[in-house]
Amino acid sequence: MSDNVRTSIGHRLKVWADYLKIEHTLFSVPLIYAGALLAEPPLTLRTAVLILVAATGARTTALGLNRILDRHLDAQNPRTANRALPAGAISLRGAVVVAILAFIVALAAAWAISPRCLAIAPIPLAAFVGYPLLKRTTRWAHLGLGVTLALGPLCGFYAVALEWRGLLPIVMLATFTALWSAGFDILYATLDEESDRQTGVFSLPAAIGSRQAARVAAGMHALAFCALMILFSTSLHGTVSGLLFILTGGLFLLQHRLRHRVNFAFFQVNAVLGCVVFLGILLSQASLPAS
Repeated sequence: MSDNVRTSIGHRLKVWADYLKIEHTLFSVPLIYAGALLAEPPLTLRTAVLILVAATGARTTALGLNRILDRHLDAQNPRTANRALPAGAISLRGAVVVAILAFIVALAAAWAISPRCLAIAPIPLAAFVGYPLLKRTTRWAHLGLGVTLALGPLCGFYAVALEWRGLLPIVMLATFTALWSAGFDILYATLDEESDRQTGVFSLPAAIGSRQAARVAAGMHALAFCALMILFSTSLHGTVSGLLFILTGGLFLLQHRLRHRVNFAFFQVNAVLGCVVFLGILLSQASLPAS
């Protein structure tokens, strides 16, 4: 294989890796596993592996649909115009094929867990399609993203329990996830306030200004923290777990202090926050007396 061919292959792999951003799965997977830990019976290694495969496939599908549906809007936004799809680095056909393959992987993993999981698979798909469309209709589209990401811990819970029972803990975790995600999506949208106004994209910062939108995001994060405290006080225990959950409040404050450095808050603080919540639930469950 010639050096030119190797260089070309390496470049294509880099383009696709940048497009897929598999590393962003780190934001959602800890909360999916946290949902699984709240279920009974205990999470097995087989189910844990299948959950990871399903989550990766579903997240790749969601990203692909978002990029495909938003490609024309992305091309008009200076911040996103250099993304692979609007820039022409990958083809629309290739993006569609990857999204379909990723969804097939997610379906196969869901079926391997249980046919019951396969039966509810259309629900996340509908959410994946719905969120990008909300950006064309309402300033509260951020809540659509929150609800979509909240399906993660709910699906993790169902993958283990295979029925809906003992719902208070998972409902509180899903509420936390929805409000956390929606609040941060508002902060992230402040990067595109002017662009959204020019292109007609609906977002809260474009509608009421970044400063007021940041206050709404702060309110959502305060409610998210309350949901987490309800989860701990009603269903979990342990001093270390409690301290970790309290730490999430500090991480929320850090996000808002660093809201002008949105990329740092998104990639670093959010990843840590999700892992802290997972660790708090894991340590609480591990400290339960053996039955």
